[in-house]
Amino acid sequence: MTARTQTITSRIARLRKFSVAGIATAGAAAAAITLAPSPAHAAEPASASASTAKASAADSSTAEKPKKVYADNLDGWIKEALDIMKAKGIPGSYEGLHRNIMRESSGNPNAQNNWDVNAQNGTPSKGLLQVIQPTFEAYHVAGTAHDLTDPVANITAAANYAADRYGSIDNVNSAY
Repeated sequence: MTARTQTITSRIARLRKFSVAGIATAGAAAAAITLAPSPAHAAEPASASASTAKASAADSSTAEKPKKVYADNLDGWIKEALDIMKAKGIPGSYEGLHRNIMRESSGNPNAQNNWDVNAQNGTPSKGLLQVIQPTFEAYHVAGTAHDLTDPVANITAAANYAADRYGSIDNVNSAY
């Protein structure tokens, strides 16, 4: 295993540890909030509390939170990626993503660089943020498509890489 591979593996392990800790903390906080009675419920007689609980259970089982819908265009892809990045603790802004996407691919999710050193070595840069396959594999964000040219997967993997290497995609102002 090369030193670079060990470094990437170590960084991914740290990211996973932080992600799991953050999810566990958020889950514990949500459970505590859910289980704690409100002051209004604490003051209710037992019979009123029981009927309220039954009504709440019926309402929550039938009401599902609608899934957020994103436009199938650059604006929608960036917004969806930002929501995923926020949930995974990956820094970045709309402006930073948009600026880098326009420089790298002009917003074309099928863009491919066939002339640089990566392409000459058989791994051309692809997608909105011009990622090579090995980098995509190392920085792929769980929950996104495992496809280098999928716009949201490409954005999140590139932002994850940029966060590891530069602190944030917002700090990238040239080819990376």
